[in-house]
Formats: sequence, structure tokens, C-alpha cells
Amino acid sequence: MMTKASSLREALKLYFVIGSVNCRTDPVAVLEESLKGGVTCFQFREKGEGALGPNKAELAKELQKICKRYGVPFFVNDDLELMETLDADGLHIGQEDGDIPSTRSRIAGKILGVSVHNLAEAQKAVRIGADYVGVGPIYPTETKKDTREVAGTRIIQMFRSGGIALPMVGIGGIQHGNAGAVIRSGADGIAVISAISLSDSPRQAAQALKREVNGLGQH
Repeated sequence: MMTKASSLREALKLYFVIGSVNCRTDPVAVLEESLKGGVTCFQFREKGEGALGPNKAELAKELQKICKRYGVPFFVNDDLELMETLDADGLHIGQEDGDIPSTRSRIAGKILGVSVHNLAEAQKAVRIGADYVGVGPIYPTETKKDTREVAGTRIIQMFRSGGIALPMVGIGGIQHGNAGAVIRSGADGIAVISAISLSDSPRQAAQALKREVNGLGQH
């Protein structure tokens, strides 16, 4: 279990987020290929049109097994009961996903990630004991239809200059070619969905993103 911010920052470098609706092929195969390519953290997010109902727990278990095999943290998006059932490494929630302080108290000892869109939300996340924040949308995205206004990398710089020292990932429209700018602006990592899940080769897509995150260029 990760307890130190430094190890969490490392784990958040290349954060892959999917559910069944985000993949053209078997999500189990997509995840495994992405892990071979260097994904460092995974979030199961089963939302959107066509999402699985009660059967989502079975898929979640399969994906969790793969993460354990590769030694990569497995988080659940906005489903506290599923997170507890699976004994997942943590939970990620948005601003509209219930009472954040009570969620923090219920999952003491687990990682809590919170989506934030402005400095006030980020400061609140710090106060209630979030372990990391997801910041965005950085760039325009088609994956989530209910996103806020595109913020650009300047919002990460603003958070850092405003004293937000928590581990931080940028999310929203990040792909090969613009990922490096997110890291240079002060983020510890990038969270991606379609940049890997819809790629012809999730493994190669992950490798390219990992190189960019590590400052090794775009090629």
C-alpha cells in the first residue's frame, strides 16, 4: 500500500482510465497491453451510454487481477461499494459524487483522488485529506460529455503557485504530442482514456506517452 507522496507521484505518471464503453476490443486485453507499454496506475470507470450494470463487478475483478500481476495500483471511479467489495487500492471521485469528507473517513487507509477545476476546490481537497487531485479538462475531449470549460496547462501552474502541493494529474484530451506540456507545467502525471484505449496498439501508445512524460521527446 502506498503511503508516501513520493511513491504516489511515481505511480501517477501514466494513469490509464477505462470502462467497457471506452474500448473497441476486449478491455482486459487493452489493459494488459497498456501495462506492457508502461502504464503506472489504473482506474476502472464504468460510466456512459452502454455501460455495464450489475455485471460490471465481474469485469472489475478481471482488471484488478491484471493490475496486481503487474504491481500497478487499481482504483475505482465513483463507486464506494465496489471499491470496498474489491478491496481496491483507492477511489476517485468528482465534485458531484457525494459528500467528499464522509467518503474520506469511510476509506481511511486507502488512496482518495478528487477531480478539481479551480483553486477553491483544490484547497478543499487538501483540507479533507485527498491523496491526489485530477485537474482538468486540460484540452478539449470527446470522451466525457459533461466536462467543464477547457482550462489549459495554465491551471496546473496556477494551482502550484497557489500552494497546492498534492500529487497532481492532468486529465482531458491529453495525447501523444501534448503530454509533455502537462508535466512541464507542474503535474506529476497524466490521466488518459482514448489516447490508449482507442489506439491500434495500446502497448505502443502507452510507450510513446511514457517517453513523453519522462521528458524523452515525442518520438
